[in-house]
Amino acid sequence: MTPTRWIAEYAWLPDRAEPTADVLIEAEDGRFTAVTPLTAGTAPAAGVEVLGDAVRLPGLALPGLANAHSHAFHRALRGRTHGSTHKSTRAGQGDFWTWRNAMYEVAARLDPDSYLTLARAAYAEMALAGVTCVGEFHYLHHGPDGTPYADPNAMGVALIEAAAQAGIRITLLDTCYLTATVDGQLLTGPQRRFGDGDALRWADRVSALAPDNRAADDGRPGPAGHTLVGAAVHSVRAVPAEQLATVAGWAARRGVPLHVHLSEQPAENDACRAVHGRTPTRLLADHGVLGPDTVAVHGTHLTSADVTLLGDSGTGVCLCPTTERDLADGIGPARRLADADVPLSLGSDSHAVVDLFEEARAVELDERLRTRRRGHFTPAELARAATAAGHAALGWRDAGRLAVGARADLVTVRLDSARTAGVPPVGAFFAATAADVASVVSDGRQVVADGRHLTVDVPRELRAAVEAVTR
Repeated sequence: MTPTRWIAEYAWLPDRAEPTADVLIEAEDGRFTAVTPLTAGTAPAAGVEVLGDAVRLPGLALPGLANAHSHAFHRALRGRTHGSTHKSTRAGQGDFWTWRNAMYEVAARLDPDSYLTLARAAYAEMALAGVTCVGEFHYLHHGPDGTPYADPNAMGVALIEAAAQAGIRITLLDTCYLTATVDGQLLTGPQRRFGDGDALRWADRVSALAPDNRAADDGRPGPAGHTLVGAAVHSVRAVPAEQLATVAGWAARRGVPLHVHLSEQPAENDACRAVHGRTPTRLLADHGVLGPDTVAVHGTHLTSADVTLLGDSGTGVCLCPTTERDLADGIGPARRLADADVPLSLGSDSHAVVDLFEEARAVELDERLRTRRRGHFTPAELARAATAAGHAALGWRDAGRLAVGARADLVTVRLDSARTAGVPPVGAFFAATAADVASVVSDGRQVVADGRHLTVDVPRELRAAVEAVTR
C-alpha cells in the first residue's frame, strides 16, 4: 500500500484534553507511521502549507469510532415499534417486552442471504457515521425451527462478509443462548434458532468458526484482517449458571473478548435473586465470568455492590443510551462506574439511532437528568469511550488512537455545518452528529468521502433490505 499523508486542521491526539491544531498524519500499510503537530498552539496557524502530497483535512480529525454493541437485524425495527405503528402496542404504549415481540418477528424471517444484505447496509450506515469497528452480539444462529444450516455458522459468516463489504472491522461476539428464563425454561418459537442445546455444543460450533483467533496484548500487533471472533453470554436468563464457566473458559483460552447483557431490566434482577439468591453481577462473578476481557452491556440497574464487583475485577461496561431510552429501560450509573475505574464504551445496540456522537453526549446528558447537575464527564472522557475504549472492548487494542503504530483509522468531522459552525473543536461531541462525518479511512483505506460511502448506496440498500424482512 502506498504511503498516505494528511494535514488535519485539528486532530484529537491521545491523552490530550482537547484537539491539537495543524497535525501532519502519515500512514503506510494500514498503520500510522507519524503523527506530528506542526504548530505549538491550539488554533490553526495562518498559511500552513500542504507538505508534498499531503491532503488537507478541514475540520476535526478523530480516530475511528467503535460501536461496541450491535444487533444488526434490529435496524429493521427503526420507527416500527412506536405507539400504534406495531400491533404489539397501543398508541403511545409498550415496553421492552412488547418491543421484543416485534424483534422476534423480524428474527424469524431472516436467512443467511437476507441477513448479509441487511447487515451490509446497517454496517455501511455505521461507516457513514464514522464507525470503523463494530461488535456484533450474534445469537441468530440456526434456521427458524432451530435446525442448523448445512454450515452451522452460516449466519455468522454472513455478518463477517457484510462488515468486509461495508469496509469496517468486526468482532463477532458469538453468543451462547440456551434457555428462555433464569429458571431454565426451554426456548420456544423464534428463540429456537438462537440455541445450541448446551454450552459444550455452542463451543464446538464457534470453535469451527474460530479455531485459534486470539487478540493481542497492548504493544503487540493486533488481530490480522478485519475479523475477530469473541464470545458472549446472552444474559443470566439465557445461560444456566452451571454452564457460564464453559463460555468464559472458551474465551479465556483464546484471549478474546467476552460480552454479556447485564441488569438491563429490573425483572432480570428480580428473577435472578429469586432463583439464585444473588444479583446477576454476583452470579457472573461467582462463576468466573467477570474480568479485564469481559464487557457488561447496559448495567442499567446495578447495586452499589455490583459496581464495586465490576470495578475490582476490571470488567468494562458498554453503555447504549439511545437504545436504553428508546426502550424505556432507565438510566445507568455511568459516573459511579467510571469512578470505580470501570472502562466505559458505547454501542448503538438496536440502531434506533446510529450516531456515536449522540451516544457519547447522552452519557453526560442522562447524568444531568438523573442528578439535576451538569459537568459529569469531560469531552476527552467521552471521546475516549467512543474511540480507544471501544476498540479495546472489542479486542482491537491497536486501534482508536492517532498514534504511531496504531491502525490507520481516521474520521474527519465538519466544523462548518449548521450544527457545528462556531463550535470550538473540543465541543464536537456535544454538537456534531453522524451527518457531520465528511470522510472515513479504515485500516488506511478510504471508505467514506464527502459524506458518501464509496461502495454502498446506503439509503437504497437499507430501504430494500428492511422492506424484504418487514413486509
